[in-house]
Amino acid sequence: MKEMEIQFQLNGCDVCVDVPSDTLLVDLLRDTLGLKGTKTGCREGECGACTVLLDDIPVNSCILPAFKVEGRSVTTIEGLTKDDGRLDPIQEAFIQEGAVQCGFCTPGMIMNAKALLGKDPHPEEGKIREAISGVQCRCTGYQKIVQAVKSAGQKMDSTR
Repeated sequence: MKEMEIQFQLNGCDVCVDVPSDTLLVDLLRDTLGLKGTKTGCREGECGACTVLLDDIPVNSCILPAFKVEGRSVTTIEGLTKDDGRLDPIQEAFIQEGAVQCGFCTPGMIMNAKALLGKDPHPEEGKIREAISGVQCRCTGYQKIVQAVKSAGQKMDSTR
C-alpha cells in the first residue's frame, strides 16, 4: 500500500505523519499516535464510540480515511483535558451525574456533547438527545447522560 504524508492539527498540536493510504482515522489515532481514548466498536459508523471532532464537528473516525484530515483540526477525548490535568466541565459533569458506567460509549458521548454545547450552551432535552443519538449506550438508559450535558452547559455558562 502506498504511504502518504498527512499534516493536521491534533488536540491543538501540529502533527505530520506518514501512513498507508488506506488507514482509517481511528487506527491512526489509536495505533500510530497512541491515543487510546477513542474507542473502536463496530467499525461501521453505527455505534459512535469512535467519535472525534473534525473542525469542531462530530465524525465517526472508524469510517473516515485518515488522509481526509489533511490541513484540518482533530480533537479527541484526550484533547479536552487541560494542560494542568483538569478535566473539561463536560467530563466533570459525566462523573458527578453518574453518566459513566462501563465507559465504552463515554468518549463518543462527551465529544458529541462538546460539539453541541459549543453551539448551544443551554440546549433543550430534545436537542441533547438528538446530539447523542449517534452513540449507543447499553448501560445508563441515557437519562444520566442527558442530565450531565445539561449540567455541563450550566457550569460552562457560569464560568464564561
